[in-house]
Amino acid sequence: MRISVTVDGERLDAVTGQTVAGLLMSRGRVSWRTTAGAGRPRGLFCGIGVCFDCLVTVNGLDDVRACQRRVADGDVVETGAVDDRR
Repeated sequence: MRISVTVDGERLDAVTGQTVAGLLMSRGRVSWRTTAGAGRPRGLFCGIGVCFDCLVTVNGLDDVRACQRRVADGDVVETGAVDDRR
């Protein structure tokens, strides 16, 4: 089933059961935030919720692990606005 999710102000189609990280990666995004000190790109690293590299904001809730959070219809996701497609 297709659902609609807004990521950084852009409305995207997603699939029920897809994680936020899966949605971002399906759109070519492999990094979506940067480290505070060095500004290095971060995205999916462990993929199992152990690290904190994939953090995003979902529906106003900060520090959500994108690899663990499944998208829901109408979700609003905000990233660190890194869109370098590396």
